[in-house]
Amino acid sequence: MSGELFIVATPIGNYDDMSERAVEILQRVDLIAVEDSRHSGRLLKHFGVSTRTQAMHDHNEKSLAPKLIEQLLEGLNIAIISDAGTPLISDPGYKLVQLAQQAKIRVIPIPGPSALVTALSACGLATDRFCFEGFLAPKKGARRTQLESYLNESRTMIFYEAPHRILACLTDMVEVFGSSHTVVIARELTKTFETIRHDSLGNLVSWVAADTNQQKGEIVLIVDGFKNKSNAAGDEPQLNGESERILKLLLAELSVKQAVKLAVDICGEKKKVLYQRALQLKEMH
Repeated sequence: MSGELFIVATPIGNYDDMSERAVEILQRVDLIAVEDSRHSGRLLKHFGVSTRTQAMHDHNEKSLAPKLIEQLLEGLNIAIISDAGTPLISDPGYKLVQLAQQAKIRVIPIPGPSALVTALSACGLATDRFCFEGFLAPKKGARRTQLESYLNESRTMIFYEAPHRILACLTDMVEVFGSSHTVVIARELTKTFETIRHDSLGNLVSWVAADTNQQKGEIVLIVDGFKNKSNAAGDEPQLNGESERILKLLLAELSVKQAVKLAVDICGEKKKVLYQRALQLKEMH
C-alpha cells in the first residue's frame, strides 16, 4: 500500500498555536518536506521532532516532487510544512499535492494557523465574501496594472506584501483606489509586535512612512471591496455625454489602461469611474 501525504499547518509566530495532532504527525512520518531546513529545524527541535527532513522550495519542487511520489508509492509517509502557516498558501507544495492526487495517494490536511484567515478575522471588513490574491507584482508598473484590475471587485481583497515594498505598495493603492479607501494592515500576527490598523489609505501611507517599524516583518493587507459606491443598487458609473464620447473614441484606438489615462487628463473625471465605464464598454463590444 502507498503511504500518505500530510499537509501540516504550523504557527505563524506563536509556538503555542501548534496543535498536538500536528506534532504527533510530524513525529511519526518517515520524512518531512520543509521550505527552509534552518527555519523549520528550530520549530522541530522545539517540539522534539527528530524526523528526517528534505528541503522543498520553489527552485527544486518541480524536480523533487516525482521522487517524493515514488517514495510515497513505496509506502513512506511524508509531511509538508512551510516556514509558517498552512502550506501551499503562497508557499511550495502545489506540484507535489497535484501529483499525489493524480497517483491516488491519500492527501490528509492537518489544519491550523493561516495568516490570511487570522488577519481577516480581526480586520473589521466584510468576511462573507473575500478573495486571496497573494503577493502583488514587485515592480511598480505591473503592480499598478494589477491594482487597476481590482477596481470592480466587490469582495474584500487580501494580499501579502514584503516589508521592503509595503510603502510603495500603499502609495500605489492611494493612486489607484483613492486616499479615502479603507484598508487594514496586519503585521507580525501572533508575535510580540503584532499590529492591526484599520484606516484610510491616505492615513496609512503617512503612518507607515513616519514609522520604519511598520516596514518590518510579515504583512497582510486587507482591502475593502468596491461595493457599491457606483453600483450598489445596480447603477452604472455616471459620465456626462462628452466624457462618454471621448472615452469611446479613445477605446477604439487604445487599450483600456491607455484610454483611461488620457481620458482622466482630458475630461477631469475620476479615474475609477472612467475605468469602470471603460470595462463595461469593452464588454459590450
